[in-house]
Amino acid sequence: MSQAQAGGGGSPASRIMVCLAAKSVSVPSRIVCAGAILAFGAIAAPPVEYQIHFPNRVHHEAQIEVWWRDVEGPDLEVCMSRTSPGRYALHEFAKNVYDVAAWDGAGRELRVERTKPHCWNVSGHDGTVRLRYTLFGDRGDGTYDQIDGTHAHLNGPATYMWARGTEDRPVRVRFEIPEGCGWRAATQLHPVGEAFTFEARDRDYLMDSPVELSGFDLREWKVDDGRRVQTLRLAVHHTGEAADVDAFARMVKKVVREEIGIFGELPRFDYGTYTFLADYLPWAAGDGMEHRNSTYCTSTRQLADSEQLIGTIAHEFFHAWNVERLRPKSLEPFDFERCNLSGELWFAEGFTSYYTALVLQRAGMLDQGKFADRLSRTLDAVLNSPARRHEPPVLASLLAPLTDGAVAKDPTNFRNTHLSYYSYGFALGLGLDLTLRSRFPGRSLDDYMRAMWEEFGRRERPYTLADLEAVLGRVAGDEAFAREFFRASIHGGELPDYGRLLAAAGFLLRPAEPEQAFLGASQLSFRRDGVVLSVAPLEGTPLYEAGLDRGAKILSMDGKRIRGRKQWRRMLAKKRPGDVIVLDYEQRGRRARARVRLAASPRLEIIPFEDAGRKIPEAVTRFRGEWLGSRAAGTSSRHAEPR
Repeated sequence: MSQAQAGGGGSPASRIMVCLAAKSVSVPSRIVCAGAILAFGAIAAPPVEYQIHFPNRVHHEAQIEVWWRDVEGPDLEVCMSRTSPGRYALHEFAKNVYDVAAWDGAGRELRVERTKPHCWNVSGHDGTVRLRYTLFGDRGDGTYDQIDGTHAHLNGPATYMWARGTEDRPVRVRFEIPEGCGWRAATQLHPVGEAFTFEARDRDYLMDSPVELSGFDLREWKVDDGRRVQTLRLAVHHTGEAADVDAFARMVKKVVREEIGIFGELPRFDYGTYTFLADYLPWAAGDGMEHRNSTYCTSTRQLADSEQLIGTIAHEFFHAWNVERLRPKSLEPFDFERCNLSGELWFAEGFTSYYTALVLQRAGMLDQGKFADRLSRTLDAVLNSPARRHEPPVLASLLAPLTDGAVAKDPTNFRNTHLSYYSYGFALGLGLDLTLRSRFPGRSLDDYMRAMWEEFGRRERPYTLADLEAVLGRVAGDEAFAREFFRASIHGGELPDYGRLLAAAGFLLRPAEPEQAFLGASQLSFRRDGVVLSVAPLEGTPLYEAGLDRGAKILSMDGKRIRGRKQWRRMLAKKRPGDVIVLDYEQRGRRARARVRLAASPRLEIIPFEDAGRKIPEAVTRFRGEWLGSRAAGTSSRHAEPR
């Protein structure tokens, strides 16, 4: 999942078929898939069967029926998942399920009792249970469902009720598509002979297989990485023009080639197919979520803003290697009812975030100035965060269940105590990459990622923190270096000297506003009677040290009342770092006065030497070229006609 959408993680290590089906054509041409057949082998129990209808889709509802046969015991416990692959917080999908009823094989209604917030007990059956429920969904992102007149965007855990004890049974799903809507299906599930009917080998396979039902545009092409030829597909539900999809597909191809260049090969996708599922709609939500053989990318932006959308594509496709197959042992097996803890998210998500920017630069979609700006924003956030004093990267990763889309009514102090493992890992990836290149000529983070892939990802052998350290030692040829890096920067909060490291590549790290006075108020609300701190100031800032907190209302500065944003800015613009100002303020019913010494703005920026008027030595030019140059040589793409 991409950092902008606060996600992370991975999905169950299931073998998944990627296919697309359309209802309006004959069976031989209707199934657009790799042509292979999913073999379940000998099946001891009959499959679980789902049938999904959309009679009230304009009001975001689906009607779902499920059949379980050969059920043992007097009762059947049926549940909704509480979390989703790629997420870590609890999302309690049962809140959008209602009107639950059940019948036995003879049609007699059964007793259904809700025993837990996410589980129901069905009793009195005759070995067959037919369950029906209504599902509501109106959030189009990688975690939830969105059902409306234009599409059905379905994430497995948010959609399917499942029965305890039947998790290993094969599954069949049939979508009843409304007449005349023009919908097709894009999904990782394996198609069977009937229109809009798919199979999964088990529950986990089903849960890791998102579905897009809409009149999407499809582009597909074949990629030869030198080892095998596989098919990539781009299914886009949008409100733009077909030419926009063509242009976007060209950008996606560039990303694919650059990422293959890092790892040396594509992952072996199940049935040789990978699909990008995309909803770029004004009523969607911004997100990106990785799956084994696909990703779901969503945004309110349109394809005309493709430069803003391609970053999420680059991030999620990188996950096809890093976290889908190159996977932390701590996430195996994935638990659909509990939080899934991992101390390696700085690597799984953070390093992926670093490569998102690097891949776009190598692919020519960012110039050096824009690339430097992306580095600036991350390093500024990390180097100026007080959270590094409270938690190192491992602990930041372990806090994901409380921060990864988690919702709480009570305020937290996370601004001071928690640093996103996305940003933390990005900064660590940048620092390690430049350190390897400077200290161990001929070595880089690319070599480290490929070594991890070859030892753990290709064989899909889950890794540990100790494995990450050991492989780094082998890549660098220096076990002591790896041991110290993990001690200081992964288990501790130390960061490298970025100024020195970036200078080796011809980039200058410097204060962005050294003469600008700084109070430490990041979000303000301007009212007629004063200025309110909308969020608490960060530790160590002038306002924090003066005792002002969230909700404090500043009434005057140096005896002058503040009557708006423009006046506030004019008053601060006249000040310089080191000046002392007097603030009268009100906080929780108490009026007070504080003398505040202004600091210099801590904001950092990174710019190329050229923009600072510096000459670039030949060695620096060479270093920069080796770091930022394309890795796309050796792969080829063959475009197939749109379908």
